[in-house]
Amino acid sequence: MVRRVRVLLLTALLLVTGSVVWSAPASAVIGGSKSTYGPWAVRMLVDGKPACTGTAVAPQWILSASHCFYEQAEPIADKRISFRIGNLDMRKGTTVRPLPGKRVGSTADMMLIKVPPMKIPTARLATAPVHVGQTVRQYGWGATCTEDENACQSPVLKQSNLRVVRPDDPRCKGYTAPGGPDFCMEKVSGIPAGGDSGGPVMSVAPHGAETLLGVFNGSDRETVAQAGEISQQLAWIRSVIRH
Repeated sequence: MVRRVRVLLLTALLLVTGSVVWSAPASAVIGGSKSTYGPWAVRMLVDGKPACTGTAVAPQWILSASHCFYEQAEPIADKRISFRIGNLDMRKGTTVRPLPGKRVGSTADMMLIKVPPMKIPTARLATAPVHVGQTVRQYGWGATCTEDENACQSPVLKQSNLRVVRPDDPRCKGYTAPGGPDFCMEKVSGIPAGGDSGGPVMSVAPHGAETLLGVFNGSDRETVAQAGEISQQLAWIRSVIRH
């Protein structure tokens, strides 16, 4: 059976071990590449340690995966969470923290977190669904190896290219289905892994013209990955960030 692990596992490992060894990868993601662009990408930390990725979708709102905010099925306290923004190298970014009690989850694996105003570009939201055969680009600071994922978290933003496949593709069985909240992708160059969860899946377009298509929430670390679809959650996102 193909191993599929949501990044919640990595978060749990980080919180148990209490340490991360920074390992600058020769290539980013697992087999991907180092990003040269991604101003809306946000690195999430728990207790100061790398955990997940997110996207700035409004000046005071970050979108990530809901499962990143739970530890052993219990919510992680706001005071333990921080975000690094404004730099592709998370060690050089600015720290922002959640406003207490201002995070909102959806019925899909998505979480909106309100923070103080951020002076960074925000991602435009997709209004149309992805289509089969579409090439997309995933961004994150997650693992670059398949062994001890908390020992190879990337300090610099990295990316992978993937291609949307049918939700009922046999490789995606048990994870996506027609009419469900997630879409399935196959590896083109690189595959997202632990620490990338919650990160942006964007359309491939000139810088500043891309749109946020999905929120990455799991992969088999080999050939396929899935993401929550933005277009299906657009009304919810807009309703939350208005307040």
